[in-house]
Amino acid sequence: MLKIYKTIGGSLTRLNSLEEKNLWIDVTDPDEAELQMLCSRYDLDVDLLKASLDEEERPRIEAYDDQVLILISMPNSSAHKSPIIYNTIPLGIVITEQVIITVALKESMLIDQFLKTRAVPVTQKRTRFVLQLLYNNARLFLSRLKEIDKKSTEIEQYLHKSSKNEELINMLNLEKSLVYFTTALRSNENVLEKLLRTYLRTVHDEESETTVRILKKYEEDEDLLEDVITENKQAIDMADIYTNILSGTMDAFASVISNNLNIVMKFLAIITIVMAIPTIITSFFGMNVALPFQTWHYAYVGIILLTVVLMVMGVLFITKKKMY
Repeated sequence: MLKIYKTIGGSLTRLNSLEEKNLWIDVTDPDEAELQMLCSRYDLDVDLLKASLDEEERPRIEAYDDQVLILISMPNSSAHKSPIIYNTIPLGIVITEQVIITVALKESMLIDQFLKTRAVPVTQKRTRFVLQLLYNNARLFLSRLKEIDKKSTEIEQYLHKSSKNEELINMLNLEKSLVYFTTALRSNENVLEKLLRTYLRTVHDEESETTVRILKKYEEDEDLLEDVITENKQAIDMADIYTNILSGTMDAFASVISNNLNIVMKFLAIITIVMAIPTIITSFFGMNVALPFQTWHYAYVGIILLTVVLMVMGVLFITKKKMY
């Protein structure tokens, strides 16, 4: 599916034609016909468009033949039946001197948020457009990390009273989301660092020359690039902190659940021991042999009282010895 946008009169306007210049084309789960149409119209390498359609692709920058591909990872809500809340999927940003194309395998939270941002993206300024998109991606990671932290806090409240494994499994699923995020953020960091080195001209090769020519460097964009790198580093730090906290919490509550189970088993064992006392006594007096007090009129009441006294003594003994 193709969505075509252009900044007109200070607002991002959706169009129905590719005849305009300086367009942003948002492509979601394209079919072969759509890919071939874009390739033929803008003289693109089809591999650049297909790169982000593989969920296992790693973030990177590629540039050749006046085309630049910036491949990043972005947060994504997992399938409805999946126990994992969030994972990541690739987003390909293909930039030429004519057009900007974003390609993703699924509808993304990033594009939805990007369309609603207060700083209106300007499709005529390719460098700023790409940096704004990268900045929003870093901010989206931060917001989803806060949601994961809030969710883990809610689960902890149940763990304080739980002796089951369900909450621990939920915590494990949150930890998986954090692993996805940490891996994606570190890969995105490599892309941003390479982009920064390219602008600083510390790398001299044909790919870097093409990148700088397509994404021209402007002074007003330098601060934005630094902000993108800062936000991404902050997201990495948050993901590391939340992962460590979650891992420690899981270990602690696994021990708590195990201890709760031991307490329950100990209580049941003590109940079994105390209840064994009347069983033993009544077994003796239930035999068909001559027993003391068998002719006494109040023998039944006496046996019951003796049983109760022995049970109380057993409970006091166990309590005194701090066996429970």
